[in-house]
Amino acid sequence: MKLVELYIQEVMRRLPEKNREDIALELKSTIEDMLPEDYTEDDVREVLNSLGNPAVLASNYQDRPMHLIGPRYYDLYVTLLKIILPISVAITFIVLAVSSVMSYSGESSPIEMLLSIAGNGVGEAIGTAMQVFFWLTLTFAVLERTVTSDSQLPITMRGKEWTPDDLKDVPYIPKEKRISKFEIFGGLAWTIIWSTAYFKASSIVGLYEKTDSGREFTPLFNQDVLIRYWPLVVFLIALELHLLFRKWKAGVWTKKLAIMNAVYQFIPVLAFMFMFRNVELLKAGFTDRIQELFNGSFNFQWLYLTVSVVLLVAAVINSYDGFKKAYK
Repeated sequence: MKLVELYIQEVMRRLPEKNREDIALELKSTIEDMLPEDYTEDDVREVLNSLGNPAVLASNYQDRPMHLIGPRYYDLYVTLLKIILPISVAITFIVLAVSSVMSYSGESSPIEMLLSIAGNGVGEAIGTAMQVFFWLTLTFAVLERTVTSDSQLPITMRGKEWTPDDLKDVPYIPKEKRISKFEIFGGLAWTIIWSTAYFKASSIVGLYEKTDSGREFTPLFNQDVLIRYWPLVVFLIALELHLLFRKWKAGVWTKKLAIMNAVYQFIPVLAFMFMFRNVELLKAGFTDRIQELFNGSFNFQWLYLTVSVVLLVAAVINSYDGFKKAYK
């Protein structure tokens, strides 16, 4: 009977104190009924083996799952994790980047600021991901133990079990035509960062020189002139956000989306060519300093044409890439 007592003990220690006595008597009676009159140790082993692992038997008495998240909620849990995790990480990174740009005082170079944003962004993103993972897992673990159901079939995002009718709402998306979440969130982060930097361009973009007294900064842009173009800049921001929204909504490259993407690629190039024909946009101190460094041989007109051509080529490549994916 020592094996029986030990088995009962292993079951009981996994149960609430108030239920142990009654369940112990019931389990002992059940085991005795299963044993023959003149039983041997082998008979006891056979009965205990048929009853199974004490942990499993204890969970059956409590009607409580032995898993954290069971098959009924696991697929829903993973789906929500894939949706919420990248969104929360992207928002964290964007907030960090915007706050870093807005608080930039010029004490360090833009490269150092970008490296700081990247380093701090990774740490903040990991922290946010851990928080999302913990709270979502905790929510589903509580759901698993509070909502009882006779069925263990997985449920969908609608909270119901799957039926063939659900296939009507699932679009077929070839891998080559899909628009990744990284593309959308990356584009959103870039739009917010450059638009924030635009309104602080005079303290970020310029010529950084090391001197005996430290670092000397010569701003590239005349901020007062830049601000005059704010309606055009806000219009460009709205276009980029609208394009990102359409990409997120479609989830796949289509001919209509490719045409829209092509149009939206060339509008910023035209805006750049229009804005930078204004010579007052560049700070006089910057142009003088550049001419001094290059002995008066630097041609800003060639710089303007070079940047315009690079932007045009980039717009053509991005437009072509959209059409290539749409027509696959």
